[in-house]
Amino acid sequence: MQKTTWLAGLCAVLVACGGGDDGAGGTKTITKTVTNNNTNTVTITTDAGAECADGVCVLSGTITEDLTLTSDVQWLLRGGVFIGDDLGQTTLTIEPGTTIYGENSTGGMLVVRRGSKLVAEGTADQPIVFTSSKAPGSRARGDWGGLILNGRAPINNCSAETTDVCQQFGEGGTGFFGGSDPNDNSGVLTYVRVEFAGTLISPDNELNGIAFQGVGSGTEIDHIQVHMNADDGVEFFGGTAQAKHVLVTGVGDDGIDWTDGWTGAVQFAVVQQYADSGDNGIEADNNGENNDALPRSQPILSHVTVIGSPDSTASDYGALLRDGTAGELHNVVLTGFNDACLALSNLATLDQADSGALVMAGGVVDCAKNFESNDGNGDITDTDVADFFASGPNNTEAEAMLSDPYNQEAPNFAPMSGSPLLTGGMSPSDAFFDAASYRGGVDPANDWTAGWTTSEPN
Repeated sequence: MQKTTWLAGLCAVLVACGGGDDGAGGTKTITKTVTNNNTNTVTITTDAGAECADGVCVLSGTITEDLTLTSDVQWLLRGGVFIGDDLGQTTLTIEPGTTIYGENSTGGMLVVRRGSKLVAEGTADQPIVFTSSKAPGSRARGDWGGLILNGRAPINNCSAETTDVCQQFGEGGTGFFGGSDPNDNSGVLTYVRVEFAGTLISPDNELNGIAFQGVGSGTEIDHIQVHMNADDGVEFFGGTAQAKHVLVTGVGDDGIDWTDGWTGAVQFAVVQQYADSGDNGIEADNNGENNDALPRSQPILSHVTVIGSPDSTASDYGALLRDGTAGELHNVVLTGFNDACLALSNLATLDQADSGALVMAGGVVDCAKNFESNDGNGDITDTDVADFFASGPNNTEAEAMLSDPYNQEAPNFAPMSGSPLLTGGMSPSDAFFDAASYRGGVDPANDWTAGWTTSEPN
């Protein structure tokens, strides 16, 4: 089999690549082609010959048969790879320790359509890694697309194609999402890393590291990292998805973003911005066109640490709450942001705060300026933002005293001895949340970010 350009680039990444044969007398190629009723085709090619001794598999097109990606093979996403056809259910299973490369030249991305599932169950010792096809040392934000899950949970931003339910077409041609099932199940993501993704599709249209689009609460999400993405790290477009142990590092835009009526939950999360790029740590919206659209965004977050870069102009707000979002923010620590730690925008957002539907409790803010209005209409003042924070129980303006939060090579997000974060935390009463008496995203006695995550710059 003749060596192709992408394979030459991929072999530079793989330690198993070699110049000999496969030990069985020559090159072996296995090709599986699946064609669905719409004549969409996926070709999976395994090359176990002279180019890469342990095999390289290429995924492309639409996959409509259940498939397992094994850890003994290197997998490449060529262009948009779609799981399912939005009619039947297809399951893509990924073994622990598997690496999936997004092809740089074609903007490889993985999209799980409604009704289908991604079962990616890594472990702390063997995480599942989605990364760039470029060699280490030359990787960068935006090298490939990203990971997109589409579900049938409710959203509030309906496209023109809507029929009997509210649905929307995803950014970057990632398909329809939304529906009427809050318990919808898109699969499992545990110990999964997504690195160097976020391809620019068009101006103001970049892919997020992981996009949860109308994803339901039946989906299991625990221990995920998005690292060095060009756009947002993790974004929830409506739905009811719930996630634990979320790490977002070095992304070029917002860390955790929500919009379109997300009513899910997150517990134990860290956002760390780098000095060269970034925007808001948390960007929270309901609906930009109709701030009071229903279902209203009203998630519950608890035990979150959001770290800006005080030596850079890239870090804007620790948390920007706008466009009529409601929600509960418990034990959230905001530190190191240049514009302000906390900002509110839009009168509809202030209305949610005044009604008690938007609250902060047990929060800590530690910025040169803690509160600012981001409202261009003059409906909200800096004092309104400060009053909102002061109205919440156990909210504190104090030095966070994190161990080494600005270190980009070997960060330590845990609080130091004497930190105000060591006490005062109270978990929400919702059954999803674990009890924890500290504040912020990391237990000082048990660092869940250690071992399976990365801080590699390129």
